[in-house]
Amino acid sequence: MAATRTKADIAAEIAAARGRLAGNVEGLINQVHPKAVVQRGIDDARSFAAAEYASARSQFIDAQGALRLDRIGLIAGAVVGTVTFLLLVRSLVGRSRA
Repeated sequence: MAATRTKADIAAEIAAARGRLAGNVEGLINQVHPKAVVQRGIDDARSFAAAEYASARSQFIDAQGALRLDRIGLIAGAVVGTVTFLLLVRSLVGRSRA
């Protein structure tokens, strides 16, 4: 047995659907608004930078906040070795030109 709907029931359903549709359209407009897109990009960049900073920091500072001297020593050694190598190459190239 089919339920009969009155004109008022149909009008109420249409009004409710219109309200839902207006809310959905407004939500879509807010999502694609240029300022909203820019703000989402800024938020994404900030969260990415914060995560990368935390990752880099964890390489040199342990959970207790102390410096990880073994890692710092390795980096310092690599930098000193690279500078020494470059100076050595530079002096050899300078001698061969003279």
